[in-house]
Amino acid sequence: MMIVHPFIVVENCKEEIKYYQGVLGGEIEILRKQGEEVLNADLNVEGAILKFADTHAAKPVMKGDYVRVFLKIETEEQFRSIYGQFAVGGSIQREVYEAPFNGLLAIVTDRNGVCWVLSYYRT
Repeated sequence: MMIVHPFIVVENCKEEIKYYQGVLGGEIEILRKQGEEVLNADLNVEGAILKFADTHAAKPVMKGDYVRVFLKIETEEQFRSIYGQFAVGGSIQREVYEAPFNGLLAIVTDRNGVCWVLSYYRT
């Protein structure tokens, strides 16, 4: 079995993981520190794990690295909340629209250059 986790690189991991926790909820687990600087941390959200690294640890080639994170959200209210919070300080790539699968889709890049594909499936 293979397990895949998004690996998100940000400047100032110590502060930015708190930003993502504020948007998505969940619990922060600090994995590695150097002095007061957080180099690696996980955000555990409803059974999913988002892995984070500081730029000092991961040394990305460019901000965002052309990776999109697909996020399937359980309620329309939560979908719209996450969309709005990521849009603040970020940019909307694709406004919320009715998807052909009886749900909503949107693409938004957050303030750290991470591109999120947000989805909500109606039941």
